[in-house]
Amino acid sequence: MRAGKLDKTITIDRAATTVDEYGAPTEGWTTITTVRAQLIQSTTEEFIQSFGSSSKVAVIFRIRHRDGIAVSDRLTHSGQAYDLKEIKELGRRDGLDLRCTAQGTGN
Repeated sequence: MRAGKLDKTITIDRAATTVDEYGAPTEGWTTITTVRAQLIQSTTEEFIQSFGSSSKVAVIFRIRHRDGIAVSDRLTHSGQAYDLKEIKELGRRDGLDLRCTAQGTGN
């Protein structure tokens, strides 16, 4: 994996529960890491679902291999949050393809 192709910066966030000053638990996201990534593919796909057709923005980011990333995490790039749908390992721990869909686009 060539470093020159890793021209995007993404953050990987994990759902977390914190307690506010009144003792009430609140749900939120905590950044677990910020990494350099390559934007492999960005498309708008049309899906026909039970409620009708909708469009989803599908994105694939390629990063160097990193342990501890799960599909329950989310990615953020340029202010847009993405739900992580699939993690594909490249080679023998060479890298990861992170397949995502943009949040708030009918997913």
